[in-house]
Formats: sequence, structure tokens, C-alpha cells
Amino acid sequence: MERRTIGAAALEVGAIGLGCMPMNWGYTESQRSLDGSLRAVHAALDRGCSLLDTADMYGPFTNELLVGRALKERRADAFVSTKCGLLAGEQHIVANGRPGYVKRACDASLRRLRTDRIDLYQLHRADPEIPIEETWGAMAELVAAGKVRSLGLCAVGARALRPTRADRQAAGGARRIRSRMHDGTLRQLERIQQVFPVSSVQAELSVWSPEALAELLPWCESRGVGFLAAMPLGNGYLTGTLTPGQGFEPEDLRARHPRFTAEMMAANQPVVAGLRRVGARYGATPGQVALAWVLAQGRHVVPVPGTKKERWAAQNAKAAELVLDRADLAEIASLPPARGSWD
Repeated sequence: MERRTIGAAALEVGAIGLGCMPMNWGYTESQRSLDGSLRAVHAALDRGCSLLDTADMYGPFTNELLVGRALKERRADAFVSTKCGLLAGEQHIVANGRPGYVKRACDASLRRLRTDRIDLYQLHRADPEIPIEETWGAMAELVAAGKVRSLGLCAVGARALRPTRADRQAAGGARRIRSRMHDGTLRQLERIQQVFPVSSVQAELSVWSPEALAELLPWCESRGVGFLAAMPLGNGYLTGTLTPGQGFEPEDLRARHPRFTAEMMAANQPVVAGLRRVGARYGATPGQVALAWVLAQGRHVVPVPGTKKERWAAQNAKAAELVLDRADLAEIASLPPARGSWD
């Protein structure tokens, strides 16, 4: 698989990563299987998808344990990315950016992952009660201590999953929420760059959520910062395997997502149909076209599709072989924008 470079540390990873979150958290629980998830990790590594993305809050903690088990004999094949800064409670997800907590969280992640060093340690979400420079400074100390190789910032988190009423009012409407959140991320990035180099930014980017193309992605490109594209398959919708009107279990994030109501899933079918038309010219699936589109946004971009199935991990990896031409990209650009907002 093609290799891409992450940030100032010039760390190389496969062009497509593996998001491990669905194996333990956020999606349908009844379809989870430990053995199946382990096979998915190995299928990804076998095909060069070296970046494994996890976080301590997924589960919580169980996702890192699973990744650690998968890496028992394959640590050299993997680029391990995990996150700190979010705590999952029974009712709410809260941020914790206190320096002491960050250092303890790193040590705990190292134990769960069965490794002596984390390749990319990401701040999942800035703590509004703690100056981000203090949190980032503590993370930089982990690099100096040899526990972490590079640092990244996530522009996705609890608020990105579901903006509050205050978020909607402050942004002036749902359509401006993501751009406003990205503005805040850019300000944070400028601040923490003065403390320690940012190697990567992780944010949502897909055919149906292209907002990062406006400012966030150009910021990364101009500074040699890697961009990890979260949710590049639109939470599974862009694969074309979901049926409009199908239900989701209560713990599945899509059960509360406005784009996954029966009405909006039907309304957004033209997006999938367009991806399917492009894919038909190459013998590729809609999901593979969606990933190829993300790859085409820049040499510093690495899509991180999440899955818990060996079959999908292998299929996603094959998307790295698909190169879209200008006509393909123009056709995708002409697709109708996705419908469904938090209003």
C-alpha cells in the first residue's frame, strides 16, 4: 500500500487507516464479536493499513485492550494512535485536560495497549476549564519522556457528534456549526503550535461532510500537518449497504443522528447513486469511491474508516488502489449536498 507522511516527525503510515471504535463503542452492540474484531485488525495490517486509531474513552477502555491484544505479536506492523481528554460517564461525556490526568491517562493507555510507546497521542477534546497550552505542554512532556512519538489534535468529539442548543444559537444555525467549530480548532492549533509541533489533526471529512476543505485542510497542508479523515464513509451510509428506514439499536450513534432518519436516508440516496455510478467504471463499490475521494484531497490526508468486520477492512484497504481522475472528481462534486441537520 502507498505510504503517507504524518506531520513534522515525518512518521509514515499506510494511506488508509483503521478506526477501531466500532469494535467496542458507538455502534450496534449485537453485531460485535471479539474474534471478528481481531480478524479485522489483522486483515487491515496484512494489507498495509498500519494506522490503528483508538481512544481510552471507547468502551471505555475496552477498545484499547482489544487493540493491545491484536498487537501482541504484531506491534512492528502497526502505527498506534490513541487519545486522551474525554471521560465517558453514565449520562454525559466530559473533558479533562488537567496535566496530571493526561500523564496518568497515557500510562494507563500504554498498559492496555501492551506497548512502551504510543506513535500518535491525540487530544480528543480541549477542556474549557484548562488552558489548552497547559494540556499540550503535559503531552509534550510525554514525548520528551519517550512514551509518545508525536502529538495530534481532534476536531471531533462529543459536541461534534451532537451540538447543543447553545452551539446552534452561537453558530447562527445548524449549517454553520461545523465551520464555526473548525474556526475554534484553528485558533487552538495556532496556540499549541507555539508549545510543541502538531503532527496531525483529526476531523470529519467525507463526500457528504466536506466542510474541512474550506479552512482546516488547507491549514494542515500549508504547515506540513497530517490530516486524519474521521468518518470518511459517513457512518456507513456512503457504502450503500444501509437501507432507508432500517432501525438502529439505542446505543448506536446513528439512532440519534438526523441524517439517519428514514426520511433523510431516502433523501440522500442520490449521493450513494452517484458514487455507485463512478464505481461502476472501475469495478469498485460506493464505499471505495468515497475513500478514494478522500485520498484525492491531498498527499497529507489519511482516511480512517471504522469497522469491526474483516470483510469491510479488506474492502476498505483495496480503495487505496483506486485513483479517481478529474472527470470523476467533478462528477462527485456535482452531487447534491447531503440533507439532514441538527435543527
